[in-house]
Amino acid sequence: MESDGPGATRGRTGCRPGTDVRVGWPPVNAEQVYLFRHAVLRDAAYQLQLPGDRARLHGLAFAALEEMAGGRAPEPPPLREADLVRFQPHASDPFSEELAEHARLAQAAEGAGASTEFQGVQVLYLRRRAESGARLFRHREACEAWQRLSELLAGIEKGEALRRAGEAAWREGRASIAEGLFQRSLAAQRESGDSRLQGLVLGNLTNLYRATGRIEEAEGACARTLELIRSAGDRRLEGIALGNQGNLFNETGRIAQAEAAFAGSLAILREVGDRWAQGVGLTNLAAIYWITGRMEAAERAYEEALALHRETRDRRGEGVVLGNLALLFVGAGRTERAERCCKEALAIGCEVGDRGTQAAALDTQGILHRDAGRMEQAEHAFGQALALHREAGSRRFEGVSLDELAVLYSETRRFELAARTFERALAILREVGDRWYEGVAMGNLAEAQRAAGRLELAERSFGQALALHRELDNRRFEGRDLCGFARLLLARRQVDDARRTWSEGVSLLRKHGEARTLNLQLAGMRSACAEAGVPPFEG
Repeated sequence: MESDGPGATRGRTGCRPGTDVRVGWPPVNAEQVYLFRHAVLRDAAYQLQLPGDRARLHGLAFAALEEMAGGRAPEPPPLREADLVRFQPHASDPFSEELAEHARLAQAAEGAGASTEFQGVQVLYLRRRAESGARLFRHREACEAWQRLSELLAGIEKGEALRRAGEAAWREGRASIAEGLFQRSLAAQRESGDSRLQGLVLGNLTNLYRATGRIEEAEGACARTLELIRSAGDRRLEGIALGNQGNLFNETGRIAQAEAAFAGSLAILREVGDRWAQGVGLTNLAAIYWITGRMEAAERAYEEALALHRETRDRRGEGVVLGNLALLFVGAGRTERAERCCKEALAIGCEVGDRGTQAAALDTQGILHRDAGRMEQAEHAFGQALALHREAGSRRFEGVSLDELAVLYSETRRFELAARTFERALAILREVGDRWYEGVAMGNLAEAQRAAGRLELAERSFGQALALHRELDNRRFEGRDLCGFARLLLARRQVDDARRTWSEGVSLLRKHGEARTLNLQLAGMRSACAEAGVPPFEG
């Protein structure tokens, strides 16, 4: 609003224009006074209307707004089928909240016919608000709209609206709210007796239990999901459920079973032609290739998954794959590509409001800073990642992030703080049953103990780490920790044993393309040989 020129609001006190003269009150300008008075007048005029008249005015406002926004939005498919149909935007979507609210207030109009009409359009526009909010990554808005919609529905439709609300809360990282919504959805679908939709909700709960470290509950939910989905004959959901099962196997160290589950999942998804879910399946399978040292296969699978996510316009999936590629490039010593992928993943995570993608990218960013000697920036990145993991209730990744932070503390010679942080990381990883990463963290602890001169403790920790790596066929990290153990043997003047162990470790690192780790170990061994007064070991 434009002012009326200098001095236009000057009062009899002669004080500065637009200033409230009461002592202790903040200044209020003329525009604010005008708007406040008019808001009060509008509210008073509204309240003076009889309820029926107010309802009819809302009906008129609804009709005018809907016409201005391009007319009535098309009726969507039934909610039980909505996961199979891509949301189609409409010109009315930016106004869907206002349309739903005018429809709600118009229901008080006299006559059952008008009430029924407005009940229907309220449901329509609440759903459009929820679906357009999810499409634009406004997860809080989508969650609220799905919950409001669920109050207007019954049976299967109510259960599915609650499940969608749970997904929106989960996307935003609100695990406890998501779990409550999923449980309410499951209760509604059990009452309805629909096996397919019960399986759909249990699949959501499987992932939530897994991410929050409740492995037994996750495995029970996953087994029941597969049973229900297979009884319903839904091959697409069976493929997705097998992928969830593969993630459980992977995170609990059952790598061969994980690979079989992922391969079976991907075969089904290709059979039914679900391009989006194939992208997810390839991402999962690529992680197994990476874990087992098949780096070229992992990179190809990630690149194919990235292409599928871009084809299906899945920005969140694109961010997840870019984050995984960043880690792969870190391990391969391809720092520039790692930094580019990490930056893109973080930007996408912020764009879509996905705390998990943001936190994973920040962890990788911390590793890159740490490798480059930028310790303050690394510590800040790990701190940000930890806050996001905790906010999202992601216990497993909280443990992983704590392990990386403990390595930084060790490298900056804060050994007591490193030891305490390793203890916290290992406790979480054991709690969630992640034996693969427990071995990685145990190896990191051993290296920190060796650097601190605690050789007996380090020897025990190296032994535990190597035992876990061999049990789980984690050959890449077995190579890393053999090299670290060789440096411990050298410190004890066991030169021949150190050389033999070193040779075995270097061979494994070369075989599995671990250029970054190999370079770090070579630098460390050169220093260790110089300190021990022996010729450098062959690299």
